[in-house]
Amino acid sequence: MLIEYAIASFFASAAFGIIYQAPRNAIIKCGLVGMVGWMIYVSLVWKEVDSVPATLIASFVIALVSQTLAKVYKTPMIIFSVPGIIPLVPGSLAYDAMRNFVQNDYSVAISIAAKAFMISGAIAFGLVFSEVLNQIIKKMRKTKAQLR
Repeated sequence: MLIEYAIASFFASAAFGIIYQAPRNAIIKCGLVGMVGWMIYVSLVWKEVDSVPATLIASFVIALVSQTLAKVYKTPMIIFSVPGIIPLVPGSLAYDAMRNFVQNDYSVAISIAAKAFMISGAIAFGLVFSEVLNQIIKKMRKTKAQLR
């Protein structure tokens, strides 16, 4: 089952990299970033971690891997992070929330919509937190180098 998840997340991220018009030499890397993030998410959910913190951790790792690949291949980080984050996007939850709103089942719809909103926020927070941490480390290294 884990192999199927890995393959599906790889192809979803790589396909979105194609749609996003990432450079051809980055498509496989985009798929790998998405696969790594999704595997972390699935592993945490299987260990009974709630989906919101699991998404936060997975998006943080996606951002770290994207930053590393961006430095190594001298490309913008967004080339890897946007396609890599696609498997984590709560599209089915948003769809279920809208379907329940249309069916006038408001209590269920609000509950599902709140969950989708929290997962979306976790994605954003994970990406931002990784960038903030990266900037702090850069500033500390620069300060340390100036003191020498």
